[in-house]
Amino acid sequence: MQVLSATSTEAPRVTAPSGKTSATSHRVVSVDAYRGLVMLLMMAEVLSFRRVSEALPNSSFWRFLYHHQDHVPWVGCSLHDLIQPSFSFLVGVALPYSIASRMAKGAKQSDLLRHTIVRSIILIVLGIFLRSMSSTQTNFTFEDTLTQIGLGYTFLYMLGFQSPRTQIISLAAILIGYWAAFALFPLPDASFNYAAAGVPPAWEHNLTGFAAHWNKNTNMAWAFDRWFLNLFPREKPFAYNEGGYATLSFIPTLGTMILGLIAGNTLKSPLVASKEKIKRFIIVGIGLVLAGLLLHITGVNPIVKRIWTPAWTLFSGGCCFLLLAFFYGVIDYKKYKAWSFPLMVIGMNSIAAYVMAHTLFSFIENSFAIHMGQNYSKVFGDAYASLISGSLVLLVTFYILYWMYKRKVFIRI
Repeated sequence: MQVLSATSTEAPRVTAPSGKTSATSHRVVSVDAYRGLVMLLMMAEVLSFRRVSEALPNSSFWRFLYHHQDHVPWVGCSLHDLIQPSFSFLVGVALPYSIASRMAKGAKQSDLLRHTIVRSIILIVLGIFLRSMSSTQTNFTFEDTLTQIGLGYTFLYMLGFQSPRTQIISLAAILIGYWAAFALFPLPDASFNYAAAGVPPAWEHNLTGFAAHWNKNTNMAWAFDRWFLNLFPREKPFAYNEGGYATLSFIPTLGTMILGLIAGNTLKSPLVASKEKIKRFIIVGIGLVLAGLLLHITGVNPIVKRIWTPAWTLFSGGCCFLLLAFFYGVIDYKKYKAWSFPLMVIGMNSIAAYVMAHTLFSFIENSFAIHMGQNYSKVFGDAYASLISGSLVLLVTFYILYWMYKRKVFIRI
């Protein structure tokens, strides 16, 4: 780990046609801002719109905000569901810049591969460490954002040296193969013990017909984890993940990163005009969204983020392309940059922001309660308490990130 932006490796920079960083190179601010928005949405969980909505049950406004600050139960998508695919997508976007930067500094491919493997291991270990914070022993789990990226990152790196055609073929093979693995896995029979899988047989979100192959904790990825996760020491044998998340989701997540890699190659290319890049991102984005919806509507494959179905890879990847088009168009093409500065501060230190969100937030919140009184956050009533305490936590965290930004302290893996 280096003290120098995120799993994004080297920050994206505009490069000269030779591939080497020019003397006048500058950051692609839109990528930092997009990453900053993603991290802000994750950090904003501390505002807990759920508590406000529960305290004001008749308010459709707070119910709407709560919906988009939480994951959907199974099928569909909320704003919150786009955090992880966006983060994974941006890892792919940054990879071409990272490779070019390191090679321009004289690094050999063997050095890059070794560095990539080490980075992958660090991401996996860091993800497990953060998920073990409240456990009595190491919680070996591989479904969170960092471990999912770590498991697929070395494969992404190897694809970074391949042609666009090979990258697209690899993406298609991943999605078709992953779809087939689920489709061929047998559905539960009449004797299946749903209680052991942690899901009621009449759960309202269960899918029927062919789509039932992608139901919660009765699918191929769940069966894999019943074997794989029990290879590690555990407090009790693994039976199921309460949210339905699975280790093997790193495979279609790699598909999301490949989409980001394709976008990054376009973004980095000096042969494509900025306006054309935006046009391509919009066309590809709309096409991917429609493709995901078509698979979902026809029953071929449902859009389920929790097990990262191929339809979800396409749908969420399309959303990522459209978001990248917006940020690049407004910030780097139209040059409206001032508004994005707070997002850039967060995005340039996203690993630090991610770790702080999982380690420091409760400490900061408890410190305010100790020094300002247990009821300090209820100044506007109980209903809005989480907004007050959460806003203060976000303010302190942003100041720390701003302090790091001013001193050019950036944490990279």
